[in-house]
Amino acid sequence: MAIREAVSADGTTIVYQVTGTATARPLVLVHGWSANLRCWGDAAADLAERFRVIAVDLRGHGYSGVPESGYDDPKNWAADIAAVLAAEGIERGAVLLGWSYGGIVISDYLTAYGVAAVAGVIFTGSMANIGRAPGAEVGTAMAAAIPGVFEDSAGRATRAFAAFGNANTGPGADKGVDAQRLFGASLSTPPAVRKALFVRTVDNTETLRALDIPVLVQHGTADPVVPIANGRYIAEQAPRARTSFWDDAQHGLFLEDRTRFVAEVTEFVESLSGVTGIDSRST
Repeated sequence: MAIREAVSADGTTIVYQVTGTATARPLVLVHGWSANLRCWGDAAADLAERFRVIAVDLRGHGYSGVPESGYDDPKNWAADIAAVLAAEGIERGAVLLGWSYGGIVISDYLTAYGVAAVAGVIFTGSMANIGRAPGAEVGTAMAAAIPGVFEDSAGRATRAFAAFGNANTGPGADKGVDAQRLFGASLSTPPAVRKALFVRTVDNTETLRALDIPVLVQHGTADPVVPIANGRYIAEQAPRARTSFWDDAQHGLFLEDRTRFVAEVTEFVESLSGVTGIDSRST
């Protein structure tokens, strides 16, 4: 396991973690709003048994840099992913997996840089658009949490985040540790960043329609954060999309049913043809 840094186009430092074998196909994990690279839990380690897993801390999150502005510019998010791929010497064959807001970031990257470095894309409980754009609905839990989750007041923010309930983990007392870890990551994300991520409208529909690579859409039918309508929208636009809609599942599929999540991702990635885009770096 290695912790590394890349420098984005605007000078922001992007921190990421690499696990797995250097010669395996790169699988880039892009977390959601107000999370960090640790959100994936044991699913990342499971995937690293077969792939070169690169888990990213988005700008403003985790250990990455926290610029004062620029969160409304899709080119910045695109450049962050491009910087990580360049730092790892990946020129083709990568698989990009975005959870929640991570799907928007991945779509921003595809819009700006195309698919030259990418063999496939996975949208997990995510959306490709945001704001006043199609396929950008806000779920009931997210709507209930806003605007409290933007508050500087610790008490108000904590109460607002409670509106998510078990949406990110699924039901079960055994999910408590994961729930607290995600809760802590959310509170450690600066309030100004939490708010800034929502102050933009981006429509990546034409990018989805032009994708000539395989796409997997995983989505829970009971997702109260990113409604399944957003996942269906992605699947309807991307020509080579396949879907896995989980009956009654919520938002954090990799925690709610880790075994199923890992199996589906593994099957999709291993179905891809072509080169892996590897370099000689070791982890």
